[in-house]
Amino acid sequence: MVGMPEHHDLTTLLESVDGRGFGSYKRIAGSHDLGRCRLVVDHVQTDPFAPPSLVRVVIGRDAAGLPEDLVADHAGRVATADFLTRAFAAAATRLAPEPSGTGNGGIVSIGRPGQEVLERTHVLIAPDRVEARLAVGLPASGRRVRGRQAARLLTRVLPAIAEEALRHEALDPAVLREHVILHRDQLHLRERLREAGLVAFVGDGAILPRRSGDSDLPMTRGAVPFESPESMRVEFGLPSGRTVTGMGVPEGVTAIVGGGYHGKSTLLRAIERGTYPHLAGDGREWVLTREDAVAVRAEDGRAVTDVDISAFITNLPAGTDTRRFTTGNASGSTSQAAGVVEALGAGASALLIDEDTSATNFMIRDERMRELVPADKEPITPFVERVRSLHADRGVSTIVVTGGSGAFLEVADHVIAVDSYRPHDVTARAHRVAGVAVPSGGTPPGAWPGGRVPAKGALPPPGSRKPAKSRGRSEIRLGRETIDLAALEQLVDPEQTAAIARALDALADLLDGRHVLAAAVGELTRRIDEQGLDALAGRRSHPGHLARPRPHEIHAAVNRYRSLGTLPQRR
Repeated sequence: MVGMPEHHDLTTLLESVDGRGFGSYKRIAGSHDLGRCRLVVDHVQTDPFAPPSLVRVVIGRDAAGLPEDLVADHAGRVATADFLTRAFAAAATRLAPEPSGTGNGGIVSIGRPGQEVLERTHVLIAPDRVEARLAVGLPASGRRVRGRQAARLLTRVLPAIAEEALRHEALDPAVLREHVILHRDQLHLRERLREAGLVAFVGDGAILPRRSGDSDLPMTRGAVPFESPESMRVEFGLPSGRTVTGMGVPEGVTAIVGGGYHGKSTLLRAIERGTYPHLAGDGREWVLTREDAVAVRAEDGRAVTDVDISAFITNLPAGTDTRRFTTGNASGSTSQAAGVVEALGAGASALLIDEDTSATNFMIRDERMRELVPADKEPITPFVERVRSLHADRGVSTIVVTGGSGAFLEVADHVIAVDSYRPHDVTARAHRVAGVAVPSGGTPPGAWPGGRVPAKGALPPPGSRKPAKSRGRSEIRLGRETIDLAALEQLVDPEQTAAIARALDALADLLDGRHVLAAAVGELTRRIDEQGLDALAGRRSHPGHLARPRPHEIHAAVNRYRSLGTLPQRR
């Protein structure tokens, strides 16, 4: 920070309000020229305990000096912005003073990106500028302005952080370039999965176990590097010139089996997260999964509204119409049936299911139970009887982890046994055990349900309520209701949830009572593709800290809104 000039107008203003009421900070709203960068104060917090103020630090593209080839395409801009965001967060940790005083005073935050490289609003790379979007807690003592401390924070500390994090000459150019190249290679490989007839790819040498149950960092001691079975090994050449090898998980039905604690669920978790590119060194940087693969689990107690679950559940004793099933407190089986149908409506090409988080009576029904309870007394057609029809009729593949039942062995195209974190192709042996030469077909339903059509006004418009607001990763407050997203295992960042909250506000105007939900979400996705995540910002110059969610999690949030009104599903 030595040698960084102060901007006298802003410094003078802040010193002039030192000791005054906190509301005096409102006078700093607007743009301030700080010499080598510009500070834009978009929103001033109302009091010391309110959410921090929203500010932007802006430098010109020429001053940033970012190589044009790194930011020439969307993938390059996403990866470069991710790198700058992490660099800014590291510099802020090092250079910003410890928060002090009242409330959030002194906080400088650009968010905390995790192991995934996501499109975010945190750093904007525009044709004419690079800007970092920050949350800054204005210093206070009680409810009095600390003007001199604020002047130092805004006119010296923030420019110093920007110098270190936003200018190419201050960064490690080789590391930045490799970050971008890796991201482009990952997206290229993921895009090639479909043409290769694969659902997922797990690279040789991958480290799949995590450090602990509450950490997403890779295990550093004792982890077994992944090695593909020879029969399933595939190879991809990438735009960078490098070649990667690993296990290709084919389309169709794949069962992952093995003893407890041998790593079968760990493999599935990595495949679930493979819908997102990961950082170098994460261990899962070469685990890539189709972007539209959806994890489905039982969710006891969730709300289900007008979902056609008749492919799995019919003839309920109370005569409930399961073609438009509604409940405010779903059982494990009905919630999982709804989850499968909703994933289909969201356009999933693959389902990822673990028996540990599934309802047993939804997944299987053994011969003894069939003999004890006649078929006409059992309303549930288990998933194992529908899984092949899903692929044959709808083109939807399934990867299922199973360790307590052999029911899926006779319907699986491929069986992977995981032994001490080492995978083995045991398909032929599994079919011999199951007594089948080829997978059996199961029973297709009369028809698979189509997309749901939310009624006009299914989501209350923002003008009639407060804007939807997220709470951490797992909750959104919409009107008077809380939408619980805790079971969405592929929702990996609280800032994705914040973006979904904004998406719900936008969707309220797109649901017209004539089109399926997927059409409205598709239109919103198109806007984000064209305008970036700032499309969710409305008229805000500072969009806040948002990370891009998949359309499937937006669908899931709508589907879990308890007051959702819908029309009959289209077949």
